[in-house]
Amino acid sequence: MKCVLALAMFSLAVSLSLAAEKSQSISLFDGKTFQGWEGDTNKTWRIENRAIVGGTLKERVPHNEFICTTRGYTNFVLRLKFKIVGTEGFVNGGVQVQSQRITNPAYEMRGYQIDIGDPEWWGCIYDESRRNKVVAKSDMTEVNKVLKRNDWNEYVIRCEGKRIRVSLNGYQTVDYTEPDNTIPQHGLIGLQVHGGGKTEISYKDISIEEL
Repeated sequence: MKCVLALAMFSLAVSLSLAAEKSQSISLFDGKTFQGWEGDTNKTWRIENRAIVGGTLKERVPHNEFICTTRGYTNFVLRLKFKIVGTEGFVNGGVQVQSQRITNPAYEMRGYQIDIGDPEWWGCIYDESRRNKVVAKSDMTEVNKVLKRNDWNEYVIRCEGKRIRVSLNGYQTVDYTEPDNTIPQHGLIGLQVHGGGKTEISYKDISIEEL
């Protein structure tokens, strides 16, 4: 009887622990307003169907544009869904983590970008406005097995110290550990629509769990 009771109490403790862990996840976007975000909400960014939408299919986006959180984060799990469509030019976007706004040019951000777009950017980590190169490359053969072009996809981005792991629709695309001790592991979360294309990118169901 004691063993049964102990097992029941252990199961309850595990359940409560999991529930508490799940409850730590908070929404970063309320689906209605830009509260907690800043960016060009006059022209580039708008809210449609409970999603943050950037760009348009009517004209090319003149340059990179970002909308970002008003506070920074260090160790966390970020979850969000995104959809990108385009008709011409460079159709691309991305999710910034541990990033900063820069002043020249004022519309840019510096930091890790979880890239989005063809031909082979999906699930990569690009170092935006810093080293300006892919620091972690995904395997497009595997990515293409789970990717849903022109439809909603989901990123789960886990940042722990120098380590960043990215999953696309449940498939881990990269597991990157930063070798440079001078690179900060703290900063803003941002959403990008890349310049140069008739592009429309949407982001929704954005939540974060701080670790």
